Amino acid sequence: MLKSMTGFGAGRARVGDEEVSVELRSLNHKFCEVKVRLPRELSSQEPLVSKQVKDRLARGSVELLVKRQAPTASGTVPTVDLGLAREYVRAFRELASELGLPGDVAWSQVANQPGVVRLEEKGVELDSASQALQAALDQALTALEKMRQVEGEAIYADLDARVKLLEGWSKEVAQLAPKAVQEYQQRLTDRIAELASGVAVDPQRLAQEVALFAERTDIAEEVTRLASHLEQFRALMASNEPAGRRMDFLVQEMHREVNTTGSKSQHAEISVRVVAMKAEVERIREQVQNVE
Repeated sequence: MLKSMTGFGAGRARVGDEEVSVELRSLNHKFCEVKVRLPRELSSQEPLVSKQVKDRLARGSVELLVKRQAPTASGTVPTVDLGLAREYVRAFRELASELGLPGDVAWSQVANQPGVVRLEEKGVELDSASQALQAALDQALTALEKMRQVEGEAIYADLDARVKLLEGWSKEVAQLAPKAVQEYQQRLTDRIAELASGVAVDPQRLAQEVALFAERTDIAEEVTRLASHLEQFRALMASNEPAGRRMDFLVQEMHREVNTTGSKSQHAEISVRVVAMKAEVERIREQVQNVE
């Protein structure tokens, strides 16, 4: 079944103290292009997440945004400089001894000294963060694929209707082709009779002219190739493999056959159908640009 290249997916996972959220957005692109935005502390994970996306998606321009949730509201934790605290205690005791002051040093006195307790950003637990990132990305990819599949079903329905129109017009053109030759023969006979004013017409010469016209306007090969392209196109529509690029190539071939049919045929009814077929092939081409 067809899949679209556009969609959105999000995921969130927590491993230990590390919580990570992921957002994915994908748009149309000829190949699979992944743009990753990671927190500085997780920048080493970029090759891993890019590969994880490319293993799941064949085509599309994918924007991947990763956010790491801080363990605390402010993102910082208190840190104690024990070495400095010991020096403060030693200095306070030495001062008390020299001055003959009673009592010992209280912990609150030491803790309130500059530099003993300070706020620092909590370091990342890389293993836990990496596991959380992979789990969140897997959730986001699953959601993205689901949306792309839903949109793909809508594209399939639209393409199916348009291919049916082309198949119907192609059959009508094939049926009209012999009629065009017959009408040309009749017009030519009537014209010669009008100009000759009773002079006998050479049947052999007339047959030659009709044969030349039939050869010049023969569209049997174009109609046959177009039918083959439409059959292959339907097979790609039903395939479970990404088929957007091959479908785009087939659409170019369809356009070529319809153009050639229009340039060779001189029948009004065929020309009307060719114009409609060109418009429909163009609509199919635009729709195929959305297929993975």
